Amino acid sequence: MTRSAAGRARSLNADGMSNQENKQESKPTFFLTTPIYYVNARPHLGHTYTTVAADTLARWKRMRGYDVHFLTGTDEHGQKIERSAVRTGKTPQEFAAEVSSEFRGLWDRMGLTYDDFIRTTEDRHKRSVQYLFSELQKRGFIYKGTYSGQYCVWDELYVEGPPGTHCPDCGRITETVSEENYFFKLSAFERKLLEHYEKHPDFIRPEARRNEVMAFVRGGLRDLSISRTSFNWGIPVPGDEKHVIYVWMDALANYITALGYGSDDPANFEKYWPADVQLIGKEISRFHCVYWPAFLMAAGLPLPKSIVAHGWLLFEQSKMSKSRGNIVRAETILDVLGADALRYFLLREIVFGQDGSFSFDALVQRYNADLANGYGNLVSRTLTMIVKYFNGAVSFPGRSIHASPVSGIENAASDCIKSFNKHFEDFQFSAALEAVWAFMKIVDAYLTAEAPWKKLAQSNDLPMQNRVKQILDTAAESIRIITALVYPVIPDAAAKVWKQLGLGDITKADLKDLQWGDLRPGTKLGELGPVFPRAEKEAIERMQKMEEDRQAQSTADQEAASEQAALSQAKTSGPAEQPPPPHVHESQSAAAMSPEQEADAISQQAAAIPEVRSVSAVLDPVPPGQPIVAPATHAAPPQPAEEAPKIAIEDFAKVELRVAIVRVAERVPKADRLLRLEVDLGYERRQIVAGIAEAYTPESLIGRKVVIVANLAPRKLRGLESNGMIVAASVGEKGKPVLAGFLEDVEIGARLK
Repeated sequence: MTRSAAGRARSLNADGMSNQENKQESKPTFFLTTPIYYVNARPHLGHTYTTVAADTLARWKRMRGYDVHFLTGTDEHGQKIERSAVRTGKTPQEFAAEVSSEFRGLWDRMGLTYDDFIRTTEDRHKRSVQYLFSELQKRGFIYKGTYSGQYCVWDELYVEGPPGTHCPDCGRITETVSEENYFFKLSAFERKLLEHYEKHPDFIRPEARRNEVMAFVRGGLRDLSISRTSFNWGIPVPGDEKHVIYVWMDALANYITALGYGSDDPANFEKYWPADVQLIGKEISRFHCVYWPAFLMAAGLPLPKSIVAHGWLLFEQSKMSKSRGNIVRAETILDVLGADALRYFLLREIVFGQDGSFSFDALVQRYNADLANGYGNLVSRTLTMIVKYFNGAVSFPGRSIHASPVSGIENAASDCIKSFNKHFEDFQFSAALEAVWAFMKIVDAYLTAEAPWKKLAQSNDLPMQNRVKQILDTAAESIRIITALVYPVIPDAAAKVWKQLGLGDITKADLKDLQWGDLRPGTKLGELGPVFPRAEKEAIERMQKMEEDRQAQSTADQEAASEQAALSQAKTSGPAEQPPPPHVHESQSAAAMSPEQEADAISQQAAAIPEVRSVSAVLDPVPPGQPIVAPATHAAPPQPAEEAPKIAIEDFAKVELRVAIVRVAERVPKADRLLRLEVDLGYERRQIVAGIAEAYTPESLIGRKVVIVANLAPRKLRGLESNGMIVAASVGEKGKPVLAGFLEDVEIGARLK
């Protein structure tokens, strides 16, 4: 088949039937995607949340008889990746391959059932992206021009506004770029997009995201720059290789390139496209709900049926991200509680589509309450009694199992099945699981009320034995229903219980028409064993310690890589312009220092900026408060210090000093000189650990304006991530810190120049 024919949305077979008609005659298809994850950092719990939700949905659809194609992968091009690679002393290809393998390795360890893993550095992807670009160009939707404006490297986003404009997504200051570009006629699709949103209300879900996107489009669309010439880590524009294709056009195309769009083998594209569900995080809604459908419209391709955006996974009330220093790795939880515990928590605790919070305490509490004491306990006590009293065999024919009229177990089971499936259709995983656990409580209450162990103790005659058999068979059948329903969410545990019920391999079971009464008479139970052992409080401490150690190791690895990269650069470009600050020994690592030594080291390392100290992790912004003027001091004036090496104005310009206001202040446990602060920059909020506790009480700092170095490379203190420093003067022989302040009212976030 020619490339032109391969690029069509649908083709006709030899009998003149469309592929869509063939679909209806065979097993129904279901194409599901996650966003492809940017490889600027290792996978964390936020990535895991999206992929677990997709895997759960894929398992549920397969269980219901669908031919599922589940796609995930990694996004590996762009200026941010190029810069990250340089900092670690690797080539972009080496850096991307290393991080991509960590994503795939984690998904495999968790047993996620993806059918394809696409990497944007693969040849199959590159060829298809270039084909798409050429198609859009041929159709008249791409033209050449010049772009001058603001660009956020972090989010790979063009931003409206003058120089110094902050990125609306991440809050960072944008860079001014001026370069020759290819443009996509996005403005031509404003009306078409709005018409599609109106005609297909489920195209963007939930409704809050739909409203946001529609408001954005109604505000007017400008043509989109879709190439760059200032770097070359990307896919070259066909026929004009000095340009690389805009990373978001490159990335979004993965959903069709992985299926073979524009290739010599478009079978999967014709079979599975358009996607049934594309799961994304809410922060990339604009790219997926505006740019992506516009690209598809321009190419004459069908649009996905539904784009579903979930909320953020928050840790300490902040979205998890590398820049905030608050990431939690899934591996930590897998090592202590296992994959099912993590899967259950993410889908039960968080209402899909809304922001949700994660903490190790909440994880263990939910694990013990729902899994260990709930599901695990019901399975254990029911099956143990069947083994003890009836030699491990189910006695009654399945369809003759009837609970007592008062309990209504059979009706409750039927209602549970309907409710569960309805909630899953609406992506309400938490509500679906809530329905199952409500049914579980009914079964638990039934067992407790009937107390079969007491009945046999009171009388061992045949009628009583039959009554006890009926009670336990009813509980066993309930467990079968429950296990089938929770299998997409906790597959490992469900598979174990299925075997304990004597039903074999759950992956080979026909579960699409789940109903009460299919537990066959005479079924012999399998070998019993614990499903969810109770987690002790020590599990929380273990996970916290493991996470701290992993983050410390990650920071150490990054510092070592940066040092190596700097050393390599020095060997090729000559000696560095500036010697290392005095009294700082390269062999003395943060891990080996006391808190007091760490505070001193931070001060010494900030020699170019007098007495600067801090550690920070970005948090959510809060409304600004009233400015506080720095208190006067009557200390003796400091003695003249030794003259520091001169620096050029260009060197000083690299330091980004900004005004912030202290919102929270508290002492750091077991560190007499350290305070933990949260400072507000207006566009973001940062946590700062500063060695000023001997000079300032926490309460005296609330509402005070300070100066911070906003662009300092990350560092760690007492388990907290460093992303900046507070500016202070050193006064007297003991170097008492005095914070810089202002007599005038200075706007928070203002840059000092």
